[in-house]
Amino acid sequence: MPKKKLFNDKSRDYLRQKLSNENFDRKTCSFYKYLNLKRPETLRDELYAEWKTLSILGRTYIAKEGINAQLSIPEKNWGEFLETLLKRPEFRDVKIKIAIDEFGKSFQKLIVRLKPKIVADGLNEKNFDPTDTGKYLSAREFNEAIDQKGTIVVDVRNYYESEVGYFEKSIRPDKDTFREILPAIKNDLLGSENKKILLYCTGGIRCEKASAYLKYHKFQDVNQLHGGIIEYIRQVKEEKLQSKFKGKNFVFDKRMGERVTEDVLSRCHQCNEPSDDHTDCANQACHILFIQCESCYKKFGGCCSLECYQFSLLPIEKQRELRRQPNFKAPLLRFKDRVKPKLKELKN
Repeated sequence: MPKKKLFNDKSRDYLRQKLSNENFDRKTCSFYKYLNLKRPETLRDELYAEWKTLSILGRTYIAKEGINAQLSIPEKNWGEFLETLLKRPEFRDVKIKIAIDEFGKSFQKLIVRLKPKIVADGLNEKNFDPTDTGKYLSAREFNEAIDQKGTIVVDVRNYYESEVGYFEKSIRPDKDTFREILPAIKNDLLGSENKKILLYCTGGIRCEKASAYLKYHKFQDVNQLHGGIIEYIRQVKEEKLQSKFKGKNFVFDKRMGERVTEDVLSRCHQCNEPSDDHTDCANQACHILFIQCESCYKKFGGCCSLECYQFSLLPIEKQRELRRQPNFKAPLLRFKDRVKPKLKELKN
């Protein structure tokens, strides 16, 4: 019997059309767990086969240190998904977080991929234990801790996530990647080893590493928002708490954001008008992520610059021809470099 394909081989247009033709609702959810996997490749193959049968879409990373998943699941298959996942001994206690802002098209295909780590952290300390984490706090406990004198709140997310939503008075490192954030946080907190530290991120997975990293470096009172912003929002609504998180929660799927409060905390990177809508540059050779208001979206056709917009209007064969040229990357880098410096200028 031929082996089942464990990857998608359909075109983007085909997948988009198939998704638009669906006559059922979906749930977007996420979960992660740090654990010691001796054979991650076996788990990868089994999960892909199970989830493909259930028409599940999304992106999952599996490594020897655990699993990190973001999925879009047909509501009609939700019960079977839970049953097959939770019957595995390693996932019986896993916390599954359901998105608050659902529109059914968060992912177009299923990816289950092996990685060296489920979150790239750049760490190589031999004695570092990622399971020695800080204290977990509920939404209510996190709110109470924020109000305590001397507490330091730290955002463990990338700059483009924190620019559209954050807890007020939090330290927000201006970094592109998690591997840059960890040492930056440690440096920002030097001299505060005995103070109460509160960490938060999107779903909690980066806080696991960050809290363990700070404890490894002798910080004494390290706490983290359990389940991240996603779970915080759910508890705030359920318990009718005040949301101390303002703006949007950035998410890594087609939605690119869940509205938490009506506060708009950022500005369009092109015209400086208030906006917190992220756009993935429509130039297929660029794809920079930036903030763009509705007016500029129409003006630039969803592109980050006039140059990218003009390039995107070329026939696709002409675009491919130009992209094959050895010196093609140089002008594109100039397009990208034009956006981030402007972001820093707006912040200042």
